[in-house]
Amino acid sequence: MLTDMKRAKFIRLTFSYLLLLFMTVIIIYPLLWTVGASFNPGNSLISTSIIPKNPTLDHYKELFAGKESLQYGQWYVNSLKISLFTMLGTILSVSFTAYAFSRFRFKGRKNALTLFLLLQMIPQFSALIALFVLAQILGLMNSHWLLILLYIGGQIPMNTYLMKGYMDSIPIALDESAKIDGASNNRIFWQIIMPLSKPMIAVVAMNGFTGPLGDFVLSSTILRTPESYTLPIGLYNLVNEVMGASYTTFAAGAILISIPIAIIFILLQKNFVSGLTSGGTKG
Repeated sequence: MLTDMKRAKFIRLTFSYLLLLFMTVIIIYPLLWTVGASFNPGNSLISTSIIPKNPTLDHYKELFAGKESLQYGQWYVNSLKISLFTMLGTILSVSFTAYAFSRFRFKGRKNALTLFLLLQMIPQFSALIALFVLAQILGLMNSHWLLILLYIGGQIPMNTYLMKGYMDSIPIALDESAKIDGASNNRIFWQIIMPLSKPMIAVVAMNGFTGPLGDFVLSSTILRTPESYTLPIGLYNLVNEVMGASYTTFAAGAILISIPIAIIFILLQKNFVSGLTSGGTKG
């Protein structure tokens, strides 16, 4: 009997490790190809390899050469600006909204939560025409600030659910004790709820930062001039030209995008596991 249990446990562990190995290969293999392509000479992917025979930094230098058609430095600054302000705006708006849903009981609360759930199911591109018309009416085409507001609005429904679930796990007795001591709701929010919600704030911050960096559809609808482009739009144009496509330069630019994401992840990683698990325990 004991031997059968050990055999079953060994089979389960073997299957788990094989599955993890398979998923690791799926994730890492394309990344290795991208890194290898960024160091390969030439513009085509046909002659590239994971380990370049004659590695070169020419593609990275080309990104910052100052060509009029390749304003990579400006695109990088634009993307960081939009991502940082989106992250800050998302943290504030989601924290306020989640606190209201978690701690207060008001008319329409359940309907509002249901509406947030429904909004998550609507694909972003379904509102592109309306957003384009709105941008034209307001005279905000090529406006980074309009794009930031749209990103923040898009981040609110899903992140509010996560943040609310986490705040629900914070004992309400802490609020009641603070109120007995004379603390207002504002003070309770900033000095008790927010410090205890750091793990979930880290998750919301990561979502708010990485979303704009990877978005192409919405940003390409609002931003139309090269100097206002973000990295996804600018890099797409590198491979969109039939005769002048440069896939290796695209690979170099894609690798550099990952640097700020990696930095944010390293700074916030210790909070991710507890934030995600606790945020999904209560509704």
